[in-house]
Amino acid sequence: MARNTNDSSDNDVGYELNQDSLSTGKGRPTPTRREKEEARKRPLVSNDRKEARRVSRSQLQTQRDAQRIGMANGVEKYMPARDRGVQRRFVRDYVDARTSVGEFLIPIMVIVLLLTVVPFPEVQVGAFVLLWLFFIGAVIDCVILGFIIRKKLGAKFGDSKVESGVRWYGGMRALQFRPMRLPKPQVKRRQYPA
Repeated sequence: MARNTNDSSDNDVGYELNQDSLSTGKGRPTPTRREKEEARKRPLVSNDRKEARRVSRSQLQTQRDAQRIGMANGVEKYMPARDRGVQRRFVRDYVDARTSVGEFLIPIMVIVLLLTVVPFPEVQVGAFVLLWLFFIGAVIDCVILGFIIRKKLGAKFGDSKVESGVRWYGGMRALQFRPMRLPKPQVKRRQYPA
């Protein structure tokens, strides 16, 4: 069957071809596999090492900043393993809602350090006695806090499902000065978790 060369608007099936579709195209040949592979090749180590080091450092700094900000704000994926979980969040919120004796330990230590400079031995001895009494009070407060946390977690999650180490975690957080805690407190004072 011979094709009619004069009729260019019809194809074999009988559909009419649009003149625009015949004249348009990508305007270049399809690249070969070799050309595509060559275009994708990049050196493993840059020729400009100083620039590569600068770019690498800036990327690492950006990642570290995101992790630091995320951890400070309590974003779960940026926290270390010791701070992750619903129970740990409950402990953090409970400790941050209460006023602990241990959070004033650092200011008391600074005061005692300043009092040891005073040339009177009675003041120096009194400062150390004050420090030891305060330290013992902070330890007793942490032990009581541990029992309270264990009881509240048992009531909320069930006694058999309470994670190990939550009392220690709460006690260590209670000993930190509130503005220095990481992750930063997410609740206000006396705003206890439900």
